[in-house]
Amino acid sequence: MPSSDRVLRASEIGEYVFCHRAWWLHRVQELESANRAQMEAGTVKHVEHGRAVRHADTMQRAAIILFAIAIILALMFCLTATLPTLD
Repeated sequence: MPSSDRVLRASEIGEYVFCHRAWWLHRVQELESANRAQMEAGTVKHVEHGRAVRHADTMQRAAIILFAIAIILALMFCLTATLPTLD
């Protein structure tokens, strides 16, 4: 049995699972989708969403760090405010 050097990509598996006929038309018959413009617009939206998710993740990490700093400063303030002074 001859081995194939063809790589099966996850996107191709997803395309097959979504619609076997569309996979066959695209991969075997080499026909492009009639909805190419919508597909490209969807790709652009996915990129934009990915950027928004990364930005939200960065903001969440910054908020956690700033909250930790605020807690440390509050503890330092409480500890120094209650210490007796040496006169």
